[in-house]
Amino acid sequence: MRGLLTHFSGVPLIATACAATALALPSLPLPANTANAAPVAAVSAATAVSGAGDPGSTRSLPLAPLSRARVLGAAPEQGLYRAGGEHFSLLGVVWDDPGAELRGQVQVRTRAAGTGAWSDWQDVETHNGGHGPDPGTAEAASRRVRGATAPLWVGASEGVDVRVRAASVPVRDGRRAAGARTSAPLPSGLRLELVDPGDDGTPPDAPAGTPHTVPDTEAARAASAANTDVAGFGALEIPELDKAATERELTRLKGPARTASYIGARPRIVTRLGWGADESLREPGLGYTRTVKAAFVHHTGSGNQYSCSQTPSVIRSIYRYHVKSMGWRDIGYNFLVDKCGTVYEGRAGGVARAVLGAHTLGFNGDSMGIAVIGTYTGTEPSDAVVTALARLTAWKLGLNGADPQGRTYLTSGGGNLYRKGKNVQLNVISGHRDGFATDCPGAALYARLGTARSAASDYQGR
Repeated sequence: MRGLLTHFSGVPLIATACAATALALPSLPLPANTANAAPVAAVSAATAVSGAGDPGSTRSLPLAPLSRARVLGAAPEQGLYRAGGEHFSLLGVVWDDPGAELRGQVQVRTRAAGTGAWSDWQDVETHNGGHGPDPGTAEAASRRVRGATAPLWVGASEGVDVRVRAASVPVRDGRRAAGARTSAPLPSGLRLELVDPGDDGTPPDAPAGTPHTVPDTEAARAASAANTDVAGFGALEIPELDKAATERELTRLKGPARTASYIGARPRIVTRLGWGADESLREPGLGYTRTVKAAFVHHTGSGNQYSCSQTPSVIRSIYRYHVKSMGWRDIGYNFLVDKCGTVYEGRAGGVARAVLGAHTLGFNGDSMGIAVIGTYTGTEPSDAVVTALARLTAWKLGLNGADPQGRTYLTSGGGNLYRKGKNVQLNVISGHRDGFATDCPGAALYARLGTARSAASDYQGR
């Protein structure tokens, strides 16, 4: 099996079949007793305020032909125009078949809420197929899964204009003149997704420090309980520890080491509760893999036009896009890092655990995915981003005995670089493009991974 789903109490619910032997749940418990955990703020019955804000929404609008031409029954140019009346901050285009590729260009312009000004045309990243659950897993087999572009953060908007143009390709017909070209067929069922992230659930008149939401549903309690090995129940963030405290925590979680242990100090991590995750969106249960042997670094491809104060809204939008628009069971990444270097918990299951993600198609087993929020094809990541990647990997890989500067073997679940079942040697800290033919995480971010590996190794004390 490539993963195991559990109820938050630890009782197995569903297993996804990919191999002949069952995987044991991670050895880290989900204890009610957190006497040894680092002291953090927790939700108390006396101060908790139930989130009553805007929960967010997704509008899914079918695209219409923009010309009378047809290629294999589909219009080679499709689009949609809405001058106003919408309410969204992130958008993307989806289609029916997750295995189909959109060969063409997607461009959008949006009308800002408040000012009514139209933006310039922007490109939406269409090569997004390398993200997702592994082939053959229950998550990948769900009928809700769709093909999709990367999401694009556009800020608070009320109008949108989108156009999709098929790429020009050579005609593969010996009866046609040499050099003849035609339009590539566009995937069927093209739809524009408009995502409103809502708010974090904090009432406008709430006192400072009031929890954003209360874990008052089974799904919310499960997500929060999964972190009680390192934090109090209902924590909005998991505080950083120094190296000595982290080493003591490692002993508590894993037991006394028989050989020398190398681990970096635990960084501060904003929890799902902290960024305002609506736990009712995701599927119930928590999915795990056996261990974390490697970390795949991504960029979200969602653009860099966000402020760090907007990061929770951006993450809520990506979460909603992954679940409601793309049909995944939860946000795909295990962690996210914003341009200021703040680390956020991604997929539910516990930051100290080996949570099965949907980030690197074919290599989600025994790995974790870290997404830097933004587009780093040509934009250089800040030093804060590289430091955050190094600190996070030094800690999380250290929990699992992995050397950030080492290499490891992972078994491919199938993709466009490696066939299913192939044993592949990869860097312990790899870019998405190392496991799948893609530009992700962008050339500029990929070029900094060597620095991140070296720094992570230093943080571990190697």
